[in-house]
Amino acid sequence: MHKKLGFTLVELVTTMLLIGILSVIVLPRMMTSSSYSAFTLRDEFISELRKAQLLAMNNQGRCYRVAVDAQGYQLQRFSDLTCTSIALPTESKRAFEGGASLSLVSNASDSFNMDFRNSNGVSSLGCAGACINVIAADKLVVNVESQGYIHGR
Repeated sequence: MHKKLGFTLVELVTTMLLIGILSVIVLPRMMTSSSYSAFTLRDEFISELRKAQLLAMNNQGRCYRVAVDAQGYQLQRFSDLTCTSIALPTESKRAFEGGASLSLVSNASDSFNMDFRNSNGVSSLGCAGACINVIAADKLVVNVESQGYIHGR
């Protein structure tokens, strides 16, 4: 009697499928987590800016600020339109993760404030187009248009 050694076709196909799934889904996530952090930070920061913008448009007598420094960013509320009274944090500070950071396109400063205080939703940053760099493994840009539209590029 001859005993046949080897794998069946079903076993080979199943093994190839499992290796394929692992290589497509699991390995890229383990290798480069910082490339995802740039996209994540950009989307979260745009959401925070839009939130401050909407709050300012709905509360005419107040100023809302997104304060950015080297460690993270925070949404703050002021009781006046001049943004000079005591800042009341509306949320806890969100720290940067994965080596990501924010900086201005104009002067590469990593500490800046974006104030929203009027009904049209335009920020005090005074730039049109590419305003803020999101830096991690990839470099992305947050655009703030002169009409108040905030979007990523």
